[in-house]
Amino acid sequence: MVSRKIPVKTRCGASHAPIAKNTRIALAVSQFNRDISGALQKSCEQELIRQGVQPKNIKTVWVPGAFELPWACQQLASAKKADAVIALGAVIRGETPHFDCVAFGAALGIMKTNLSSSIPIIFGVLTTDTVAQARDRIRGGKRGDKGVEFACAALQMINLKSKISNA
Repeated sequence: MVSRKIPVKTRCGASHAPIAKNTRIALAVSQFNRDISGALQKSCEQELIRQGVQPKNIKTVWVPGAFELPWACQQLASAKKADAVIALGAVIRGETPHFDCVAFGAALGIMKTNLSSSIPIIFGVLTTDTVAQARDRIRGGKRGDKGVEFACAALQMINLKSKISNA
C-alpha cells in the first residue's frame, strides 16, 4: 500500500485509523441464498466505498455455495492482488444435517485459509436457523447490517497488519 492515507469513518468503530487510498479488497460471494448473500455484498461494497476504498479496487467473484468459499478465498489471497478478502454467504438450516456439514466446512476452510494467508480473510457467512433470522442481519433488519460489519472488520484487520508490520 502506498502513502496517502485517509481516516476510517466512525461507522467502523475505528475512527481515525488510517487506510491507504489504494486499498484493494476482494469479495468471494456465495450464489446460494443469493437474496441474502447479494444484500451482504451490496452493503459491504457500499461501506468499503464510504470508508474511502476506490470502487475500481473492489473485486467480486461468485461461487456456487458457501462450501466453495474457502477455495475462492485461497485463490484470491494467493493472487496477491488484494489487501484483504471477505467471504460472504448465508447457510440456512434445513431439514437435514447438510446445514452442519456446509456451515462447518465453510467456517473451517475459511479459518485455515486465513491462518495460512499473508492477508486477512474475513468470515462473513451467516449461519442461521431460518430465512427470517438471515434477513434480520442484512440492511434494514432488526439485528443490524452484517455486510457493513464485515467491511469494517476487513479495514480494521488491514490496519492491524500494517501496525504489526511497522512495529
